Amino acid sequence: MSTSLLSALSRRQEMSPELCTFELCDIKDSYYGYRPSLPANIALTAVFGVSFLLYVPQSFSSRRFLGFSIAMILGTACEAIGYVGRILMWNNPWKQVPFMIQICCLTIGPAFLAAAIYFCLSRIVTTFGRDNSRLPAAWYPRIFIPCDIIALILQGAGGGIAATADYDMDAANLGKNLMIAGVVWQIVILAVFILLAVDFAVRTMLRMKSIGLGALDPQHAMLRGSFAFRGFLVALSLATLFIFVRCVYRIAELSGGWDGPLMKEEPLFIALEGAMIGAAVLVLNAFHPGRCFRIWNDSKDEEKEGQISSDENFSQQELIAGRRQPEVSYAPVSQESDGEFHQLPLSPTTRRQAEVAYAPAPQVRD
Repeated sequence: MSTSLLSALSRRQEMSPELCTFELCDIKDSYYGYRPSLPANIALTAVFGVSFLLYVPQSFSSRRFLGFSIAMILGTACEAIGYVGRILMWNNPWKQVPFMIQICCLTIGPAFLAAAIYFCLSRIVTTFGRDNSRLPAAWYPRIFIPCDIIALILQGAGGGIAATADYDMDAANLGKNLMIAGVVWQIVILAVFILLAVDFAVRTMLRMKSIGLGALDPQHAMLRGSFAFRGFLVALSLATLFIFVRCVYRIAELSGGWDGPLMKEEPLFIALEGAMIGAAVLVLNAFHPGRCFRIWNDSKDEEKEGQISSDENFSQQELIAGRRQPEVSYAPVSQESDGEFHQLPLSPTTRRQAEVAYAPAPQVRD
C-alpha cells in the first residue's frame, strides 16, 4: 500500500472532510471512491440486527451453548454496527468517524463468528464417539479459541490503526499489514479446523465399516438420527465455508490497497463480505446447537429412566436368587397356617419383593 493509501490521503489533505459535499468534492476522493449503496447496507443492517435479536433469547434457552451464543451475539452486533457506519457514509463518504466504525466492526465481526463455530466441534465428537477423534474432544476449543483471539487482536488493532492513520502513511501501512496478518492467520486456523473435522468424519466412517455401529456412541443414537442435529451439521459446514470465502476475499481486497480495484467494487464487497457473513449467521440462527442438543438431554433422561427400570429388574432377580437382601424397609410379616402374609399396606412392587425375600425355604425330605 506504499502508493495507494498515500495518494488517497494526499488528496484528502487538500480539503477539509467536514466541509466536503457532493457539490464541492469529487466522489473519487472519498475513502472508497464510491458512495455506499443505501438499500444494500440497510438490508444487511436489518439481517444482522434481526439475527442479533434472535441470538439473545437463544442464549438464555440453551445455557449449555452459552459460549457459542455470546460469540454470535458479539459478532452480529459488530456486523450490524459496521453496516450502520456504511449507511452514514452514504450521507457523507468523506467523513472519518463512519469510516472508522465500519472498518473496525466489519473487520473483527467474523472473528467472533469463527470462535462460535470452534465451540461446536467438541460436542460433535462426543455425539459420534470420542474414539474416532485424533484429539480429545475438550482440546478443540482449548486450541482454536486462543488462536482466534490472536486473529481478533491483529485485525482489531490493524483496523483501528488504519482508520485513525489520517495523513500518517507509516501508520496506515502498519494498520493494513496487521489486518492482512490477522485475516491470513484466521484462514490458517479455519483450514486446520476444517481438516480436523474432515479427518474426524473419515475416521468415523472407516471405523463404522470395520466394526459397525460399535464405532458410534450408543447413548446419542436418538440425537444423531434427529432432523435438528443433521440440519445443524449442514448449517455449521455452510457457515464455516462462508466465513472462509469471506476471509479469502478480504485478503485479496486489502492486498490491493485502499485504491486497489477490489476496494472500489462495492458489488463484490456486498456479495463476498456482507452476503457471506449474513448467510452464515442466519443458517446458525435456524439450526442453533442448543435446539438439537436439547434432544440429547431428552434422550439422556430416557436412558436414565431405562437404566433405573433395568436396575429394578436386576434387583428383583438378585432377590430371587438369594444373592442379596432387599434394600427397603418392610412392615412386619408373619406367616399364618393358611400360608398368607399379613403386613401393613405396601406398594405392589415392594410387596412382591417382600414375599419373595421372606418366603420360607422349601422343605427337603429325606
